[in-house]
Amino acid sequence: MAVVELRDRVAIAELCRRNRFLHVYELGDLDEFFWPHTRFAGWRTGGRLTQLALLYTEPQPPVLLALAEEPHAEMAALLTALLPALPPRLYAHATPFLFETIARRYHVESHGRHLKLGLTDTSRLDTGDAELLGPSDQDEVTSFYERAYPGTWFVPRMLETGRYVGVRERGELACVAGVHVYSPTWRAAALGNVATLPELRGLGLATRACGALCRLLLGDGIDTIALNVRADNAPAIAAYRRLGFETAGEYVEAELVTR
Repeated sequence: MAVVELRDRVAIAELCRRNRFLHVYELGDLDEFFWPHTRFAGWRTGGRLTQLALLYTEPQPPVLLALAEEPHAEMAALLTALLPALPPRLYAHATPFLFETIARRYHVESHGRHLKLGLTDTSRLDTGDAELLGPSDQDEVTSFYERAYPGTWFVPRMLETGRYVGVRERGELACVAGVHVYSPTWRAAALGNVATLPELRGLGLATRACGALCRLLLGDGIDTIALNVRADNAPAIAAYRRLGFETAGEYVEAELVTR
């Protein structure tokens, strides 16, 4: 058994696709658009890669993804080996039991339990239209998020993917849906930054935008479409289920600062 640094994208993808909705971010980050900002580590048993952790270094603080496969003890061992080399400040997405290990080095400020949802039924997607957004819309999109979703993790260069869409009301952006990761090469995308202006919520605009975005992604050959949502956000979960998403796993988000 050994901890290994991984730069073989095919090997990483093979592990991720065993549970592709749970590992959609790891899959998408194999794309050249994201790859330079990644550090992957794995656990090998008998020559077979069985666990995976990702440090995504572009945002500040960096983001650690540690989503366990069975047997869970191997993932705890991998994380124990990685802890001394991790940055002093992190944002983590991790399987709940792993925070016992994480707390050995870090103070943990939990942001609550979250669910991974994967698109399993494409026949239920909303059929409404939405406007494609790109880099030329950066100022308008940034202003929209300041009103609709302050503090969201929006990196303007993501508009270069061409996979952000908007719905307008009276000529103004009323709802936007985009991606956090997107890779036609590795056939994976994670929806993100879905937001509606507060005064226009409850009208089905997000369902329309997400449906239009998912149809675009399917047309790109993407076969793994997933998203993260807070476990206590019942209205959003219900809307995603109506679109054909199902629960693929759970995890906890937390801010980490060394003790």
